[in-house]
Amino acid sequence: MFKNLFKRNNKQEELKDKELVSEDGKEDSLIEESNNLKEEPGKSKLSFFDKLKAGLDKTRKGMTEKIDGILKSYTKVDEELFDDLEEILVMADVGVNTTMEIIDRLKDRVREEKVTDPNGVRELLKEEIGNIMKESGLDNRLQIEPSPAVILVVGVNGVGKTTTIGKLSYKLKKQGKKVIIAAGDTFRAAAIEQLEEWSKRAEVDIVSHMEGADPAAVIYDGIQAAKARKCDVLICDTAGRLHNKKNLMNELNKIFRVIEREYPDAKREVLLVLDATTGQNAISQAKVFKEVCDITGVVLTKLDGTAKGGVVIALQWEFSLPVKLVGIGEKIDDLQEFNTDDFVEAIFN
Repeated sequence: MFKNLFKRNNKQEELKDKELVSEDGKEDSLIEESNNLKEEPGKSKLSFFDKLKAGLDKTRKGMTEKIDGILKSYTKVDEELFDDLEEILVMADVGVNTTMEIIDRLKDRVREEKVTDPNGVRELLKEEIGNIMKESGLDNRLQIEPSPAVILVVGVNGVGKTTTIGKLSYKLKKQGKKVIIAAGDTFRAAAIEQLEEWSKRAEVDIVSHMEGADPAAVIYDGIQAAKARKCDVLICDTAGRLHNKKNLMNELNKIFRVIEREYPDAKREVLLVLDATTGQNAISQAKVFKEVCDITGVVLTKLDGTAKGGVVIALQWEFSLPVKLVGIGEKIDDLQEFNTDDFVEAIFN
């Protein structure tokens, strides 16, 4: 049965690979978001865990509730039960390789602990998912201390890169940090204008050139501005084009050289922005960007709008990419730090 799943999954990946590059102009509409940026007066703020739990509702229904249903339908723990669990995890976009590893470990635990009641499998599965996500010792925190720091934001067009930069700027400013944005995506139509609008909303400075300018030149000017204004964090946008990997690699390498030369003492983060709703397509993008540059962490947007939250598990285990920030809503303060324990707890409870 799992062989059929594997073939089907491979076929899905082939189809999704053809769609790897998102079309220009699909960034979240600033106009549509404008009414959702601030908390409504009089409404109590939810804790991060409450927001995460609410945001993962679709994933919980698509994965955990199905797991519970399967476990209740069995009277004993056998190979067929494990096959059904495999299918659920794969369909939740945990990924074939990661799923196989989880199930193999689960089988070992069941055998070692002599578990015969299917209901006893649930807690073991929860533990193994948590274990596999933390196995590589990944640090999910942003590494921007001590200042100054440079955050280079990469990702294809349409995943929410511009919105992420705006929300991250707002978040860091609220923490008391002085932030500057460098509008290094000079190729996508309206990218500079959108970032300028976000800089106004977040009340942070922005450095930009004309459309079509050299991105590395923009980053250079951003660094000089950050130095002159004694900024804590410089957030750099980059072009989201994967049509030609070689061109993208050359462009990013040029930016890295500028940062190395002009800002050698700055802490560095290279954040890959992925759209959680695209599931395995997000995994395909992660593969490509890992080949192009040294990714230090992932920002997963639209986690609240998908049943494919299992992609988080694959990113952290199979690709050793720490998920550092997640988007769990449309408001300006709905970009939050990721915590593995909270994630596992939220999808299982």
